[in-house]
Amino acid sequence: MIPLKIQIIIGSTREGRFGDKPANWIFEEAKKTEGVEAELLDMRDYPLPFFDQPISPKYFKNGYPNEIVGKLAIKIAEADGFIIVTPEYNHGYPAVLKNTLDWIYYEWNNKPIGFVSYGTVGGARAVEQLRQVAIELQMAPIREAVHIPLPWTLIDEKGNLKPGVLEPFKPAAENFLNQLIWWAKALKAARG
Repeated sequence: MIPLKIQIIIGSTREGRFGDKPANWIFEEAKKTEGVEAELLDMRDYPLPFFDQPISPKYFKNGYPNEIVGKLAIKIAEADGFIIVTPEYNHGYPAVLKNTLDWIYYEWNNKPIGFVSYGTVGGARAVEQLRQVAIELQMAPIREAVHIPLPWTLIDEKGNLKPGVLEPFKPAAENFLNQLIWWAKALKAARG
């Protein structure tokens, strides 16, 4: 059986970010899931220009007009589903993440997406907004999510995760991954 390809996207490029910690954690949890090939994508590796095109990517006929965008689009096209790890900034999600979503169109279509978020209220407001964007990109946002509140309380003075602080989120991660995998299988079969 061909494994499902699930990409975990770190949605922040901020210096000193917390996002790589839950991203690596959910990446390890996803790798434990039978039939899943997980991959971590860091937007720091894809320094996209701000989207400034006169038309939507939906109407690009000859590929993407930027080499980095083209490389990211090829990578996104490989996936059967996505997990976006995002902070909540000012009741929303980061501009770099919006830019990433806006540059590409068809490669996102007809695939499930789920969210691991963090912030004062666990990043719930950022996820609410991202679900609306995902629908416009013809994705299937799943209901389950992992919300990590007060992330600054989970790290020590050196910026490292304190031992065991993500353990309480494992049941939520299990439910989340089960739902994401169910949708990934269903939509992969439908894409046929």
